[in-house]
Amino acid sequence: MLLGQAVVVEGDDAKGTALKAFMDRIMPGRWQELRPPTKHEIKATTILGMDLGEVSAKVRSGDVIDEEGDCDWDVWAGVVPIHAHIGEPLDDRRLKPGIPRPDYLARFRLG
Repeated sequence: MLLGQAVVVEGDDAKGTALKAFMDRIMPGRWQELRPPTKHEIKATTILGMDLGEVSAKVRSGDVIDEEGDCDWDVWAGVVPIHAHIGEPLDDRRLKPGIPRPDYLARFRLG
């Protein structure tokens, strides 16, 4: 969860810089392979920015940690696991024959 005030990134150059930074963070090396975005694509894209001067996260693992006596209540308690899964890349059906998958796809992971 993020708390703060998001602002719209204005201007073609600022949008382009933000898109490149986002792509480089998610999939390093991909931006250099892509054709540059068109002016129409840049104008049609809204990018939000937020200052992350201070951030916190609560992370834990393991079983439920309930207070003594909580299990006396007639209510369900437990854990709902959430898993992120990145599947095998699928080639575009129109991909030109002989174009190999780039090395960065093998390194692509969440987080």
